Formats: sequence, structure tokens, C-alpha cells
Amino acid sequence: MLQRVLVVFENEKVSEKALVYARELALRMDCEVTLLMLVEMPFQNGSHLAPKREAIREIEKRMGKVLAERSAEFLKKGIVVSAALRIGAPAQELMKFLAERHPFQVVIWGGADDFTERGSVPKNHWMNKMAAKLEGSLIIVSHRELKGLESKIGTWSGGDGL
Repeated sequence: MLQRVLVVFENEKVSEKALVYARELALRMDCEVTLLMLVEMPFQNGSHLAPKREAIREIEKRMGKVLAERSAEFLKKGIVVSAALRIGAPAQELMKFLAERHPFQVVIWGGADDFTERGSVPKNHWMNKMAAKLEGSLIIVSHRELKGLESKIGTWSGGDGL
């Protein structure tokens, strides 16, 4: 079975720790990696879309460059990688993305570094609410996981174990 890993970033922030972890995991498991950038932007029934078009184009331009650079790092190691950008409500956009490109065995959180410092997501954050709905494991990479990365992959926590 083809193994697939999804790395989720939020609001134009990219976690280097999550990228390193995903690269090492992909090399060990011989799996594909997908980088997903979620950018929060509220849309109210599409009625206010026109003024946001320029902002959306700017986000697409910036994030296209960032995701291309990050993807190149995986390609250099011989890892099959794809990247996507979704703009809207993060939880909804993640669910739509998973419905389109299912299944992923592992989801790696690559959002805000303050979450990865603690090794957990705050209870009121949208990702914490989504974790129980994920079919695979959710990994939040902390310093603990990165310490022994050269010799092994760190601790995995299940989707509902946050």
C-alpha cells in the first residue's frame, strides 16, 4: 500500500521542524508527501469576494513561491512531493482537501511553532477539534521528536490523543 504523509501549515507560517520530520519519515517509509498551506480568510456567502481578489492573488503568489522552494527540498532527496494552498476557514478547507485527496496515513502539524514547543495544540484551536476526525495519526513535532531523528522517528500520537 502506498504510504502518504500530509504536512499542514497555517497562515503562511512554515515549521522547519515539521519539514525535517516529514522528510526523514518519507525517506524511511518510502512515502509521498503533500504540503498543504491553509490561510484563514472569512468569506460571507461570497458577497464580499471582489475586494479580496487582490489579497488572494498576493497570497497565491507568496505561498506559491514558498511551497515551490519547500517542495524542491524533498525532490532533491528523491521524495515524491506535491503542494496545495487553500484559502478560507481552515477546518473546512482541511476537510474538503482530505475528501479530494484521501487517504493520508499520517498528518504532521507544521503550523504555529508555539504549539510545537509545547507538543500539543490548545483545546480551542480548530486543529484540536479536527484531530478526532482524522483517520490517520496526527503528529505535532517537538524538540523531543527531533533529538533522535538521525537514528529513529519520534513518538507518534493518535488523532484523539492530543
